[in-house]
Amino acid sequence: MIELLRKRRSIRKFSDAKIDGKPLLLLQEALLRAPSSRDLKPCDFIFVDDTAQLLALSQCKAQGAAFLAGAPLGIVICGNELKSDVWVEDCSIASTLVQITGLSLGLGSCWIQIRNRLAADGTASETLIRTLLGIPDSLRVLSIIALGYPEEEKVPVPDEDLDFRKIHFNRYKNR
Repeated sequence: MIELLRKRRSIRKFSDAKIDGKPLLLLQEALLRAPSSRDLKPCDFIFVDDTAQLLALSQCKAQGAAFLAGAPLGIVICGNELKSDVWVEDCSIASTLVQITGLSLGLGSCWIQIRNRLAADGTASETLIRTLLGIPDSLRVLSIIALGYPEEEKVPVPDEDLDFRKIHFNRYKNR
């Protein structure tokens, strides 16, 4: 697992190759196995592989989502805030796990933050996505995970660039 974390980077350029078969099933399984508080499972996941839908989704934010138009797959991560008060955390765990699972399958990925973001016209990104995908009002949209076979290679963050001043023991500032 640590080797995957060492090589994980945000990938925004993908080949045209579709994600299907076993890799697609493993991504679904990873999401469904994601832990959730009190095992309430408030998350729902919308797999989008239609190029027109991906293009429309890529315009949901003023910036930071355009690359989704070139991804073969976007996974919209939704949570039911009436089912769990920690739906954001549960959806975040699922978002991260599907990215790491994707990396283990040779896929690149990038998180697109949706909650509390706006489109270029000032409309809430979440509202645009909810309308585009027919998402009920009971669900909130946390993120979209863009996935695909990478067309770019990024070097891992070197160990010497890790900021160990962020690590504290027993009390803040204890190193």
